[in-house]
Amino acid sequence: MSTYISPEVQEGLDQARLKAEKRSSRLRVQVDDRMFPVLKLWDTGFSLDAADAPNLRGLVDLYDGSRHLYQCLIVASEEEFGRMNYDFKRSTPVLDQAPLDFVRDEDAPIALLGSS
Repeated sequence: MSTYISPEVQEGLDQARLKAEKRSSRLRVQVDDRMFPVLKLWDTGFSLDAADAPNLRGLVDLYDGSRHLYQCLIVASEEEFGRMNYDFKRSTPVLDQAPLDFVRDEDAPIALLGSS
């Protein structure tokens, strides 16, 4: 039995796999006013569809749906299997509150109760 697959069939399988990955992912990368779906995310980078994504470089924002996760400094690394891989130079989590510039005691009061 032969395991040979013609190039046309292989290309069709690759396109179907990329289409399924785009649908299943909620992750998006925003560059200026453009959004690109993230196919895969790992600790040191992420991948986008090579046909849709330009050769990105610089500061981008990473979102999960509408939730802003990271602000990243990226560089394109390589293209493989229809995906363009990008590496993080810096990946900073986005906080929903300003960082404190002092140490807060563990037993500090949360609020003050007035006497009535």
